[in-house]
Amino acid sequence: MKNLTLIVGAVYGLLSVVLGAFGAHALKKIISVEKLQSFETGVRYQMYAALFLLIIGYILKFETGTERWISILMIVGTFLFSVSIYLLSMSDAWGTNFKFLGPITPLGGLLMIISWAMLIFYFTKNRL
Repeated sequence: MKNLTLIVGAVYGLLSVVLGAFGAHALKKIISVEKLQSFETGVRYQMYAALFLLIIGYILKFETGTERWISILMIVGTFLFSVSIYLLSMSDAWGTNFKFLGPITPLGGLLMIISWAMLIFYFTKNRL
């Protein structure tokens, strides 16, 4: 689980830079300012998650279920949150209705929040 956490953290970081550059240069010509701001929110939170995963990948030992769930919830939550925002942002440009993904974004955010809360609980309990 440790290696997976570090790999996903690095991939999320790489994709954040690529998608951020894509948004800043290519997307501003084809999507509205409001959709671009949403896209940038997805990129920003993906980068936060990348840093989170890289840090916990080095701090945690992943010997307990709690340690593993902290990582799993952040990985899955970030994927749901950011990817749903990316698709919703591109819906007009692609002429596709991704509105059904609307409830997925807050679900992803909730999983990310739970991951942070579990990390706080873990630190409080274990006093690293």
